[in-house]
Amino acid sequence: LGFMFLAAGVGAYAMAIFHVVTHAFFKACLFLGSGSVIHGMHGEQDMRRMGGLRKLMPATFVTFTVATLAITGFPLLSGFISKDAILYHAYASSSGRFGTTFAGLSVSLWLMGAGAASLTAFYMWRLVFLAFFSGSLRTKEPIKVHESPLTMVLPLVILAILSVVGGALG
Repeated sequence: LGFMFLAAGVGAYAMAIFHVVTHAFFKACLFLGSGSVIHGMHGEQDMRRMGGLRKLMPATFVTFTVATLAITGFPLLSGFISKDAILYHAYASSSGRFGTTFAGLSVSLWLMGAGAASLTAFYMWRLVFLAFFSGSLRTKEPIKVHESPLTMVLPLVILAILSVVGGALG
């Protein structure tokens, strides 16, 4: 949501609202996906004990990965379109509201936004690799991991689709 405030701060109010909408799609998918993983792992929440879930929870894996691609700004997905527009407006905002010029500030705002997007990409892909790829389960006691029921998977699928095509709203 820092991107929303950045957009509003540089006067790109429509982009701020647009990003809140696209953000809602992929962030809701990520939160529900996390809940699906916790459900499938019988309440386990420690990522260090997860691993190899892509084979055990394929629908959750695919939707979570799509939402991660969107939040990290993969080209043409909703997060890319809204974040790119905000970074453009931040960079192009060299003229202040009160007639003063802030050319150096616009570059600084762009750098801070790009830095924040990079940090998001790092921690989100770390999460995906720890939970879904790295080896096998590392739980204290053996558990039978299962995919979530359709009542949990269907909203994930809908939100993943919106994470892909939601940029068209802009």
